[in-house]
Amino acid sequence: MSEPPRKRMVKPPSGGLEEGRGKPARLKTAKDRTPSQQAWLNRQINDPFSAKARAHGYRSRAAYKMTELDDRLKLLKPGARVIDLGLAPGGWTQVAIERGVTNIVGVDLLPVDPLPPAHILEMDFTDPECGPKLIELLGGLPDVVLSDMAPNTVGHKRTDHLRIMGLIEAAADFAITVLRPGGAFVAKAFQGGETADVIALLKRHFTEVKNLKPKASRADSSEVYLIATGFKG
Repeated sequence: MSEPPRKRMVKPPSGGLEEGRGKPARLKTAKDRTPSQQAWLNRQINDPFSAKARAHGYRSRAAYKMTELDDRLKLLKPGARVIDLGLAPGGWTQVAIERGVTNIVGVDLLPVDPLPPAHILEMDFTDPECGPKLIELLGGLPDVVLSDMAPNTVGHKRTDHLRIMGLIEAAADFAITVLRPGGAFVAKAFQGGETADVIALLKRHFTEVKNLKPKASRADSSEVYLIATGFKG
């Protein structure tokens, strides 16, 4: 006598793709999360760029912002020296290495898993000792300074704004101090963030300054990127 057919314990694929297509995912529990945290996590889970980054081994969706910027501006070239400010978790550095950059140094307050051949410094960028250490690790002056830095917010709009602007200005001052002639500077900024003074500063030291918003930046985000090229030295 034959045995009855066994039930399948695994359902067949429903047609969703590796890069995040299919029905939106939902968090199983909202325990101990604020509504804003819950909304952020739901958005992160269902964001197509986040899903694509996971599928392709990038550490963050920010990798696609750098990919788009570099496709347009051709900043990351083999042989270039690059400094990545606020690199955690490492998406921009991953793209730079992918595009042939072998001489790259990054810094962040947070620990970052190794990304050879990059040198990674766990340190506060605003520490006066940080800049010289970055140059020492790089072995010379950079051709490109990247900054995706963002401060920890405290929830007070004016205070948070001042901290954001302080980091942008510090990154710009650093780039102007250390870049080789012809070099480039890329920094995250925010629309309506009173960046006029920083843009004016960059225009004095670079031949071209522009704002770009990559497609990988969320439509509801005010973030833009300041791109300064042709450092005058």
